[in-house]
Amino acid sequence: MAFKILITPRSFGKNDPTPINMLKEHGYEIVINPYGRMLTKSEMLEHLRDADGVIVGIDPIDAEVIAGAGKLKAIAKYGVGMDNIDVAFAESRNIAVTKTLGANSDSVAEFAVTLMLSVARRSVYFDAECRKSNWIKSSTIQMTGRTLGIIGLGAIGKLVAKKVKGFDMSVIVYDAFQDQEYAAANGVEYVDLETLLRRSDFISLHVPLIDSTKKMISTPQFELMKKTAVIVNTARGGLIDEDALIFALKSKRIWGAGIDVFEEEPNIRPELLTLENVVLGPHCSASTLEAVDNMGIMSANNMIRSLEGRK
Repeated sequence: MAFKILITPRSFGKNDPTPINMLKEHGYEIVINPYGRMLTKSEMLEHLRDADGVIVGIDPIDAEVIAGAGKLKAIAKYGVGMDNIDVAFAESRNIAVTKTLGANSDSVAEFAVTLMLSVARRSVYFDAECRKSNWIKSSTIQMTGRTLGIIGLGAIGKLVAKKVKGFDMSVIVYDAFQDQEYAAANGVEYVDLETLLRRSDFISLHVPLIDSTKKMISTPQFELMKKTAVIVNTARGGLIDEDALIFALKSKRIWGAGIDVFEEEPNIRPELLTLENVVLGPHCSASTLEAVDNMGIMSANNMIRSLEGRK
């Protein structure tokens, strides 16, 4: 009997049919997300009830969902963030869990830098005013020669550090695990979090959402930042306390923010929609044609390997 696979990411195989063809060549029955949006928990429970595998984006797969999927053998994450999956519970039931490590790193790093520039130069605001025939003039800030603080120097963080070298930026880093060999070879300085927040002109988050990082940026942290600081988050929404962020933006405690991820996706706090010093994205930093193709092929391959019993 053919394995049944639920595929929730809307972009899976959209540009290149290779990943879908890979699954079909193995005789798998494929069920594509029928809603055109992220699935709810109840919808996941319904569609996983008789599924053998799931290729998943940010849709919820907690212990209850997994427990209700009696035939589930494999979960292939379409991306790298695992906070929507109860990995420990899945593994306790001998369900293989994989991710597409490195598939979208360049895409996310590129978008992080895009947000820095957009917020610093207020390009979205100027665009909106031009469309209203308002030839407005206003001073902004630049990235050249400034200091970038990277929180989390993994694969994406290292790519961000590499990309901003063209702006002659100094790079300082806070990370619980320090790659001193990389730092020495690339002119990166490790500092504690407080020092990073005080010294940085731009701050970019690249850590996973776990208990120790949840709301790691809140009111006390915003109080340490420069009034001209720009903070960017392309990692996970729960890293920043949104109440504290809204207050910091409204009170002009910082220059601005670039936010691609939110505490309760796909919902965005109404207050953020009214502010001119924030640039928003719909969790799209990984959504380039190249990254989508990479994630599709890697997640399909991971699913096949998991179901066929290969590491």
